[in-house]
Amino acid sequence: MEEDNGMFNVQQTVGSVLCCKCGIPMAPNSANMCVKCLRSEVDITEGLQKHVIIMWCPECQKYLQPPRTWIKAQLESKELLTFCVKRLKLNKVKLMNFEFIWTEPHSRRIKVKLTVQKEVLNGVKLEQAYIVEYVQTDHMCESCSRVQANPDQWVAAVQLRQHVSHRRTFFYLEQLILKHDAAIRAIKIKQMDEGIDFFFANRSHALKFVEFVGKVVPIKSRNDKQLVSHDPKNNTYNYKYTFSVEICPICREDLICLPPKVANSLGNLGPLVLCVKVSNSVVLLDPFTLRSDFIDADKYWRVPFKPLLSCKQLVEYIVLDVEPLGYELNVAGSRYALADVQVARVSDFGKNDKMSTVKTHLGHLLNSGDYALGYDLYGANSNDIELDRYKNLVLPDAILVKKSYEEKRQKTRGKPRPWKLKSMNMEVDSSSRKFDEEKITTEYEEFLKDLEENPELRFNISLYHNNEYQPSEMASMTDGEELPSVPLEELLGDLDISDEEDEGESMIE
Repeated sequence: MEEDNGMFNVQQTVGSVLCCKCGIPMAPNSANMCVKCLRSEVDITEGLQKHVIIMWCPECQKYLQPPRTWIKAQLESKELLTFCVKRLKLNKVKLMNFEFIWTEPHSRRIKVKLTVQKEVLNGVKLEQAYIVEYVQTDHMCESCSRVQANPDQWVAAVQLRQHVSHRRTFFYLEQLILKHDAAIRAIKIKQMDEGIDFFFANRSHALKFVEFVGKVVPIKSRNDKQLVSHDPKNNTYNYKYTFSVEICPICREDLICLPPKVANSLGNLGPLVLCVKVSNSVVLLDPFTLRSDFIDADKYWRVPFKPLLSCKQLVEYIVLDVEPLGYELNVAGSRYALADVQVARVSDFGKNDKMSTVKTHLGHLLNSGDYALGYDLYGANSNDIELDRYKNLVLPDAILVKKSYEEKRQKTRGKPRPWKLKSMNMEVDSSSRKFDEEKITTEYEEFLKDLEENPELRFNISLYHNNEYQPSEMASMTDGEELPSVPLEELLGDLDISDEEDEGESMIE
């Protein structure tokens, strides 16, 4: 006994008792049994589900949540764990913890370890862990079964169109769609004359796809619906939905004469400007002052305009002299520098003495003897209404757009690149006029060259290793400056199942 503030406190000690079953010392409880004996006497998991069958759609990889809801969940995800636990009926027990137990992905088995608590003899609470096995059974959902029965039975169609003379925008858009799996729900994709048609089995999938396209390119869209069938008894209607999406006709490297109203809204930019980048907005650059601004989709479609000259009218020039002006600027992730350059058309070089001195934004790239592509305003026959509104506008002889590497590409022409792109499985529309395959091949080759020259352009797309590429010493030898190429760090490995199987067989041997 100790004295504290004049009071005597008795020190309490906890005694131990013997288990009534096995006789080992233990802390006293209401049942007078140790934990092992209590578990041998009472099984709190008795009557709980240990085996559950779940329906899984092999096409869209969704799980059926009764009665008719299908949910998307990846293996080992929180969504799948929640779905599995909700399928259990945990009567008179309290769920304390639950977690996955790893199983082979191809085993069609999902195992979840649950820890439950229940009050047993004389108010004693007992915790116990047990394993529930879920067996996946293949069962197609309604939308997938409808598509399998008739692939042409679509509910919603998205018609992408761009009224220009080339398909470079669709080549770039195709790579964005593949990288983000935006068209994974499409049941059919058809290549049309001025665009691509996407067909979906659900209207919500088409809406989501239109929303994705609106985030990567400036568009305007409208939608219509057509009645397919009507059941007056149940008051149900079946419609087919069509989404018409028009992409802005302004493309990268286009020369634009801004309307006076648009130029004033952009702080008197231009009026002659170059389009240097297209995303959900159009980035415009004045090549004579390096001033820049952007136009979003809403502003463009409020006052639409067309390009003065496009990439089809580019002319090759040879650079004779470069005089930097010492002014540099970064616009939309790219570097530009002003310079006065003396150029002559390649077609005129050696035939006449026609030379021009122009101001350009490519002063950081061009040197004497280089080649450049630009627009010949001296010899161009342009009937643009917007250009006629500027009466005192003095047009330069040429506007350079980009540096040309065609002379150095002669040695590597026809040889495979060390990288490649994937493509969508598209049908070609046979009802319209025949496609010019040679023209499409040429445009696709120009798109690949743009990817090599512009790192900003390939930032949002995926490039893969080309297994057919074999480097040669002759191809790597170039005179002077090296050709622009894609660094190996940016390339992704192309997964091939057959390669994995061959590796597995070699390891077994």
